[in-house]
Amino acid sequence: MKKLFSLMSACLLTLGFASCSQSGATNEANNASEYANPTIQTIMERRSIRDFKQEPIAREQLDLIMECGINAPNGQNKQSWAVRVVDNPAVFDSIVNMTIAANPDVDPEMVRGCYRGAPVMVYIAREKSYDFSTIDCGLLSENICLAAQSLGIGSICLGSPIRMLQKVGGIADMLQLDENYELVLCIGLGYPNESPEAKPRDKSKVRYIEI
Repeated sequence: MKKLFSLMSACLLTLGFASCSQSGATNEANNASEYANPTIQTIMERRSIRDFKQEPIAREQLDLIMECGINAPNGQNKQSWAVRVVDNPAVFDSIVNMTIAANPDVDPEMVRGCYRGAPVMVYIAREKSYDFSTIDCGLLSENICLAAQSLGIGSICLGSPIRMLQKVGGIADMLQLDENYELVLCIGLGYPNESPEAKPRDKSKVRYIEI
């Protein structure tokens, strides 16, 4: 019994030290050491990144992130999304230049800035003929963001580029999308160059219904 108690104590101490060492946050609300579950820790540590290092992401890691994305839950397993990854700077520049040309009323620097300097852009389109495809794309997007976070890769979900891309003729052809799909959002990926703190969340939005 003493040996068992000693072993349990050692394990608890080891877990405690490991949990403490994983947290770099000083803000009590952001203290990841309070989450022993690695999945919950990833969720609670994930932030929207708006300042990225200009370093490429290995295709092997992108493949893994995208595989996690398409394993998201989706209605009737229709997989009503189309995902296009742009990690080639020349291709991305072409998309930005097309966007600038199609939006002459928008400052070109604003067009470039709305992508937040992410070195990888993931364009997500929904199947127009399926009512719940937008929800499916949202679930896929969250999986992408969390998978990236678990690999030390930052992410940001963007909507403003999509509004401008809707005016770009030929963007569907460039992204190899057929006519039954339309873009709904894009996700910037890259190694973070900042460590923003979590913004407050309103817990009163969650209620338990007792009656």
